[in-house]
Amino acid sequence: MIGGGAAGTLCAALAAARGLDTVLLEPNDRLGRKLRLTGKGRCNVTNDCTAREFIENLPGNGRFMQSAIHRFGPAETMALFERLGVPLKVERGRRVFPASDRADDVADALADFLRESGARVEHTRALSIVTDGDGVCAVETGGGRIGCRSAVICTGGLSYPGTGSTGDGYRMAEALGHTLVRPRPSLVPLESPDAFCRELQGLSLRNVGLTAFEDGREVFREQGEMLFTHFGVSGPLVLSASAHMRGFPGKKYSLSLDLKPALDRERLDARVLRDFGKYKNREFRNALGELAPRALIPVLIERSGIDGGTRVNSVTRPQRAALVELMKNFTVDITGPRPVAEAIVTAGGVSTREVDPRTMGSKLVRGLYFAGEVLDLDAYTGGFNLQIAWSTAYVAANSLRS
Repeated sequence: MIGGGAAGTLCAALAAARGLDTVLLEPNDRLGRKLRLTGKGRCNVTNDCTAREFIENLPGNGRFMQSAIHRFGPAETMALFERLGVPLKVERGRRVFPASDRADDVADALADFLRESGARVEHTRALSIVTDGDGVCAVETGGGRIGCRSAVICTGGLSYPGTGSTGDGYRMAEALGHTLVRPRPSLVPLESPDAFCRELQGLSLRNVGLTAFEDGREVFREQGEMLFTHFGVSGPLVLSASAHMRGFPGKKYSLSLDLKPALDRERLDARVLRDFGKYKNREFRNALGELAPRALIPVLIERSGIDGGTRVNSVTRPQRAALVELMKNFTVDITGPRPVAEAIVTAGGVSTREVDPRTMGSKLVRGLYFAGEVLDLDAYTGGFNLQIAWSTAYVAANSLRS
């Protein structure tokens, strides 16, 4: 196995448990470095969903995963980690986490499983895969050549390069004739040209509604938390939305924020009227403290078109309507995603057209297999991307030539 992340560690452990002589190649001194960072250090292990629901959360090549997810789906993943001594819990959106809220517990359990299975770990970098007339015959590493009959590329994508995801798997696959679908960021912060984003840098908004539009068509809608940054926007809502914004640079994208999703326009207008009545003798700029965070007020004033020095009792009904509309439809233009190195997941990768979905084996090279993020597979947020790793690793491990 090449790569000691989620897919590679599980694949190696399962292969060794079959009795196969298994070597895991990982240049880092510790297994699962990226896994230990996922979910802000909590690790969203999987999603407690059905196979059909899982496929629906893969926007690209969901059909490729049909066989794998039925063989090793969320239920099997949860049972495995419980057996490995990691109690789990299910949270909002059926996201599954370790009960301890510690990603290290998941990674350590996998490392223990690997050791107990009898697999050998070599802390060295794989450089290339060697083939002969019968297919894979060896892997060249920084420490020399290792003979083998099968090799599984589990090197991940390009996100979190500091953990070792630097594209080695892509290069090895291409060298053996595989087609690479252009890697691109997914579950990633978004850049905006709007100057107010920089003004609002560091402002976190909780319980806001976010709707994403592609060429004016709604592609995503959810409620939650987001963050303004010096380059644009980030936070859980934005990362989720980004997975639905896959047409850069050809398509036009924008976000609409509902700052008061619990109130419709009529009820929000009544709320504004109440506050205006309370502060009727104040200037407009000093009457919004109960409606919006302090940092947001100057931007609301500027975008509403109402002079901040206007007395509240002089604000007209059309001006008040404009303020209500702004709070229900606070727009943010989007120019593109942040670099793939800042993404949680890499979309794109080794073309699934050249991989057998029943075995994860290459259709081009006998004895070559793939698992995890190196494949052109990605999903929406919620535990689905790690489930891709677990499912593909299971199938590959149980398909290797013995």
